Amino acid sequence: MSRADILQAWHDHLSLGLRRSPHTVRAYHKAAERLLTRLDLETFDAVAILPAGKLRTHLAARRADGLTNASAARELSALKGFISFAKVQAGHEVTEPPRLRGPRLKKGLPRPVSPDDAMGLAETVEALAADGWIGARDRAVLLLLYGAGMRISEALSLTGSVLPLGETLTVTGKGNKQRVVPIVPLIREALDDYVRKSPWPFGPQDPLFRGVKGGQLSQGVIQKATARARRALGLPDTATPHALRHSFATHLLGEGADLRSLQELLGHASLGSTQIYTKVDAASLLDTYRNAHPRERDD
Repeated sequence: MSRADILQAWHDHLSLGLRRSPHTVRAYHKAAERLLTRLDLETFDAVAILPAGKLRTHLAARRADGLTNASAARELSALKGFISFAKVQAGHEVTEPPRLRGPRLKKGLPRPVSPDDAMGLAETVEALAADGWIGARDRAVLLLLYGAGMRISEALSLTGSVLPLGETLTVTGKGNKQRVVPIVPLIREALDDYVRKSPWPFGPQDPLFRGVKGGQLSQGVIQKATARARRALGLPDTATPHALRHSFATHLLGEGADLRSLQELLGHASLGSTQIYTKVDAASLLDTYRNAHPRERDD
């Protein structure tokens, strides 16, 4: 088996076996490729018996290349998974991969945008678009993120089979898990407007959101459109498409939504992932207090 065969098997395991997102598959595939190349490994057996010292040396070299803490932690996670996969392929007993401590990561709170800014982003991407149907498309995508709490990958993976939109939508999220999200009239109207203006057909298997050449719309296009809009509005760099999902969660929690319901709407596997929004909401309240309280303003 060649090195290319090893990488293809790893790629297939990630995408077909584990159903990881395309972004994760690319990142984990590249991490394995770098390990094989740097350490000149050409068999699953060589990977399976890789000493911890060699893995540590490889990771140190990656840090010397300028890898950030977050990227280094992801690289370590990818390689541990790759080594475990190699053990299975080589017929070895599946044991713990080399124990290495990853870099400490400071877990920051999500940065939501205000309701006005969320709507402003959606309206501005439409206004700045080069073509009317493109503007309607980008607005519809952002409203799905803010109005339904969808991940951008979930929105862009929708097909024409969801049309016509009803009051709810079944979304396939991480781990191929499905959930039902409510679709408010504003989102339905935005999608209807996009469908009317789009030059492309919407067969059941066709991508709902298409690029200018008719293929599935990429996340990068929406991210660039959002960056142009936030610059036009004077918003911070944290006002990203993903921030709209955070805003959906934070604003619902602020209006009294319970954590369990919010967990289901977001598609979180554990309640712990949802609980971070209680801290976000508390932080928002504190900011409001500081900006409004007379004594705080005097300080």
